[in-house]
Amino acid sequence: MQPFGQKNEPISAIIGLGANLPSKVGVPKQTLCHALTLLESAEIEIKTVSHLYETPCFPAGAGPDYVNAVAMLSTVLSAEGLLSRLHRVEAEMGRERVSRWGQRTLDVDLLAYGEVIRPDLATFQHWLTLPMKEQSKRSPEQLILPHPRIQDRAFVLVPLAEIAPDWRHPVLGYTAAQMCDDLEEAQTAQVKALERC
Repeated sequence: MQPFGQKNEPISAIIGLGANLPSKVGVPKQTLCHALTLLESAEIEIKTVSHLYETPCFPAGAGPDYVNAVAMLSTVLSAEGLLSRLHRVEAEMGRERVSRWGQRTLDVDLLAYGEVIRPDLATFQHWLTLPMKEQSKRSPEQLILPHPRIQDRAFVLVPLAEIAPDWRHPVLGYTAAQMCDDLEEAQTAQVKALERC
């Protein structure tokens, strides 16, 4: 147990943000920028934020295109505490968890928390290798870190490689820049930079 008055050491975390429906503060671009202001607190310092990016809706045809971004944070919160804060911000922006990959006013994913692998390597590997058909139907009941789909998603890797090209995946061992380069050009070409918040 932590002694009274002693603070946790700050840890670096990476979050991904996305939206494709308007929220109470406006269009998706405004929602993402507002979400970042809601996250900034005594426990969370926003260190770096990528450009906003326009990306095709996934799966294709499921709704309007998304606006996405990635941010690097420094936090004294535990991984669960940070995830809880992210969910509170989603709820504040009107997020309703109706379907696995449905349209949304705001989605904030905890992509990585330091070099932590949660809950263990075997469980991470299970979700890493889950077939696409199963991914659309099943979601883990516990926090999986790092996010098991980072290496597959251009809408994560393009902004991540922009702000942290040397960030190294704690399981796969590749940097953000290497993983981004490994994607098909057709995928990365669909991720179009917009302005910054």
